[in-house]
Amino acid sequence: MSTGLIFDLDGTLVDSLPGIAASLNRALAASGLAAHPPAAVRGFIGDGARMLARRAAPATWAEPRVAELEAAFKGDYALTWHLGTTPFRGVGALLAAAAAAGHPLAVLSNKPHPFTVTMVDALFPDGGFACALGHQAGRALKPDPAGALEIAAALGLAPADCWLVGDSTMDIETARRAGMGSIGVTWGYHDREALTAAGADHLAGSVEELGELLLQASIFPK
Repeated sequence: MSTGLIFDLDGTLVDSLPGIAASLNRALAASGLAAHPPAAVRGFIGDGARMLARRAAPATWAEPRVAELEAAFKGDYALTWHLGTTPFRGVGALLAAAAAAGHPLAVLSNKPHPFTVTMVDALFPDGGFACALGHQAGRALKPDPAGALEIAAALGLAPADCWLVGDSTMDIETARRAGMGSIGVTWGYHDREALTAAGADHLAGSVEELGELLLQASIFPK
């Protein structure tokens, strides 16, 4: 039986922190606000663009001003994301090996859907992804399981026949709610301790370790 592999994007397949931080800080500067260091922006990422803006903005800002900051960030990011976004080393080879082994592949991100699709198409033209799903208006963000379940259905697989691979506790919680296995990767935006506490079924400390883990038939359903 084929096993579906659903990958998070930011912090899992790609290092997008430099591009996100640069666009966010330009949007903040346009509003007369100080920049945040990349280490701080790292902690803002994972819950969608609105929450990114909310965390970066002054706590006293009302939602309309946060929405303006979000829009400014998105406008800048649409033009400049490619200047600060690169696949993690070895990810391309890992995806090729997983696809060659017969695993249907997909991407599930809290990044806005147009950015998700554009980024996946540009950085992984030969990635073999059956689908890429980002956040869309009216849809709940991860850890709501709706997106993961939609992907499983599109792949023609039961949720129990899919594994979700991600760098955040939100990915681990999404997998749990969807009835999928979870693999936490520690090179992204959440630390090993947090992923362990969230209940990740497996952890990988490097792309190579993830590849070795995916070769272990014992982690997949019989």
